[in-house]
Amino acid sequence: MDYRRPVEVLIPDAQGRILGVLARTSAELSLTTLADLSGVSLAHAARLVPRLVKLGVVERREVPPAVLVRLVPENLAARLLLALADLRHTLLDELRESASTIVPAPVNVTLFGSFARGDEDVASDIDVLMVRPSEIGEDDVAWVESIARWEASVRRLSGNSVNRIEVTEGDIAKLVKSRRPLWQAIRREGITLKGPTLYELRARAHA
Repeated sequence: MDYRRPVEVLIPDAQGRILGVLARTSAELSLTTLADLSGVSLAHAARLVPRLVKLGVVERREVPPAVLVRLVPENLAARLLLALADLRHTLLDELRESASTIVPAPVNVTLFGSFARGDEDVASDIDVLMVRPSEIGEDDVAWVESIARWEASVRRLSGNSVNRIEVTEGDIAKLVKSRRPLWQAIRREGITLKGPTLYELRARAHA
């Protein structure tokens, strides 16, 4: 799934591009601005907007010489479009919720990479750092099976595969200080999905 432009992905062609732009702004847009932002010709936008107005999804207001349009926020179909446009935030909430169900519980789960930066596309993996409790071995059957179930559920939830890096709690103090590009990126862009942040874990290790 492309979480940057979910409306356009699921609603093809010019109509999807127009609805995607309208779903990402609460402001009224002139037809010219709407066409520019959508990458649609002004003539094509002028043909499509009246149909959307007739469906009740879009409203238009005459402000001569301009025509201003926006989604009708009370409209049921428009509500679905707005929710779809906000799908990335919904995904982050779902990832946090699902990470809390892993048993045995990881010490920390941190999202990084393209999904953390917000520049993912349909082919992007969901990159996660998983911090395993020191007392649990990497071959622990309950741990391995639980993580496999979680990754499968995330794949079904998001449509994207999980790319997992796993370390132990004891490794964090050293790795958080690492100058390797991977760890610099995780420190810079990481979003904590579960547990204390990596910096909090490092401080705990030195306490």
